[in-house]
Amino acid sequence: MKNFFLLPLIFTFFIGHTQNPLLSEDYYKQSKWVDSIYNNLDLEEKIGQLITVWVATKYGEDEIKHISKLIEDYKLGGLIFSLGDIKSQAKAINKFQKQSKVPLLISMDAEWGIGMRLEDAFSFPYNMTLGAIENDSLIYQVGKRIGFHAKRLGVQINFAPVVDINTNPANPIIGFRSFGEDKYNVSNKALNYLKGMHHHGIMGAAKHFPGHGDTETDSHLTLPTIGFSKDRIDEVELYPFKKLIENGLDGIMTAHLNIPSLDKNKVSTLSKKVINNLLIDDLGFKGLIITDALDMKAIVDFSKGDYPDVSALNAGNDLLLMPTDVSKSIKELKKAIQKNKISNKTLEKAVKKNLMAKYKSGLNNFKVIEIENIVEDLNQDIDFALLDRLAEESMTLVKNQNTNLPLSISNQKSIGYVNMGDDSYNTFLKYLNKYSRVDHLNQNNKDSLIEISKNYDKVIVGLHKSDKSPFGEYKFTEDEISIINDLKQLTDLILVVFSKPYSIFDLNIDDIQSILIAYQNSPVFQEKAAQAIFGANNVIGKLPVTIHKDIAVNSSIKLKKKRF
Repeated sequence: MKNFFLLPLIFTFFIGHTQNPLLSEDYYKQSKWVDSIYNNLDLEEKIGQLITVWVATKYGEDEIKHISKLIEDYKLGGLIFSLGDIKSQAKAINKFQKQSKVPLLISMDAEWGIGMRLEDAFSFPYNMTLGAIENDSLIYQVGKRIGFHAKRLGVQINFAPVVDINTNPANPIIGFRSFGEDKYNVSNKALNYLKGMHHHGIMGAAKHFPGHGDTETDSHLTLPTIGFSKDRIDEVELYPFKKLIENGLDGIMTAHLNIPSLDKNKVSTLSKKVINNLLIDDLGFKGLIITDALDMKAIVDFSKGDYPDVSALNAGNDLLLMPTDVSKSIKELKKAIQKNKISNKTLEKAVKKNLMAKYKSGLNNFKVIEIENIVEDLNQDIDFALLDRLAEESMTLVKNQNTNLPLSISNQKSIGYVNMGDDSYNTFLKYLNKYSRVDHLNQNNKDSLIEISKNYDKVIVGLHKSDKSPFGEYKFTEDEISIINDLKQLTDLILVVFSKPYSIFDLNIDDIQSILIAYQNSPVFQEKAAQAIFGANNVIGKLPVTIHKDIAVNSSIKLKKKRF
């Protein structure tokens, strides 16, 4: 008789949650584990399960002791790691997991790989660079390798992929982090990235809902406004979220935005209309809903009414990321629950979703991270080989007047090279000279540079900007623009951009013979750009964003590899 009653309950649970991405294959055991943990937590411990705090092992033992005390005092649900090195993070995770009563959900912002946060870990290209690659199976491989790295390091959820559609070139906080401005390309790239991580059991959290791509301010510093209509947001910004939700997306991170067409009175993260009504009810999302960091100025300076952490939970968020003050957050949440401002049902739903995510990630059976060989495991030859191919297939030719490229190695015409920007150019110049003699026209005086350039049939100009951060300066200076304007009147000019493709927005590109977008300035991109110029590789990239009034998104001039 006992089994007779259990079967309908199991069946109902399964049927009612067929689209729930947090369900594990052994959903019955998962349910029992979740209920068992939940029923053995007191009120403050349940609240603690909702909170994830920031950890930076870079700051040494004082930081470790501080986090350890937070775990002890508040029974935290999770940690987000940043700043440090691989071994320090692995050791810290082992320590904190051993200490915690309930396994901790370990997260990272590893959009372009663990190297985004850890100094000795591997980094893949930025999303905008990946957006230029037509072969989406390569993006799957990126997600798969990031998933492997995360798994090896003891991370369960990567707050990625970024699915913001970067339709605003002036966007100060998304930009390079976006796959581009074409919603179909963004969606396909993000889905392949997500499926790659899933191969190793790593959960993804698409961000920043409902879309942070068309802003001109940074929500870390102020409250950006999205002025579009509901219809426009539904058609463009929400498109990739819908696509991923249909394909097993585990989590979504909410954005701190002012969106009058959706809610005139609340920051989007704190809005029931945006989170509960739109994301949960209308889009049917049942995965983990994560706030962006609650210590950002968009929340701290612009939230109204209830304490922001209280509003965030009531709006429909499940995981409260980086509260400004953990102690105050827990006190305010507890007070709101006791005064029935937060219902027990709301609390239970959020806590159990966090516990479901933990079980699905295998945290019900946590295994200590092996420290031996971990640095080598996170920097393998397969990663460097993949990076090499990504760089090659991202090269994007957007102008090639009179079929100027590829240059011939048998061409006896003289070729000069002028470096611009403020970063290294040595690899590019070295590889250019592997195919033909290319003279470095290194003149500090503009007039002497112009005079020398008259002696060259072709001049290659390289804009070299550091790609250590996606937020760095990327534009030509006024002096550099002036030099380009003079050079293009004297010789066949080939422009190569080792920076954000938006950098050519300010140029008059008339009379520039060829423009190659190489996106990033690390040595592998310099090598591949030199090969592209001389036809040593196929050039097959497609522009992921509009970069000039005469060069639109999806522009692509293909070049076939020459036989040498």
